[in-house]
Amino acid sequence: MGTSDRIIRLLIAAVFVGLYFTDIVGGTIGIILLVVGAVFTLTSFVSFCPIYSIVGLRTCPAPKEK
Repeated sequence: MGTSDRIIRLLIAAVFVGLYFTDIVGGTIGIILLVVGAVFTLTSFVSFCPIYSIVGLRTCPAPKEK
């Protein structure tokens, strides 16, 4: 997972948490946003997204050949 992808995921997770804890979004939708935010945060910290590997997507730059 590339650096920009990780940063975007963390920003989205922060927005989701902010929406929930400021009572803009609540109930079931709020809980879903918290779970998605937690998954985004976790995948950002481990730099791996299982969905990306399933569909064959790579957002990190290819290693330079010597």
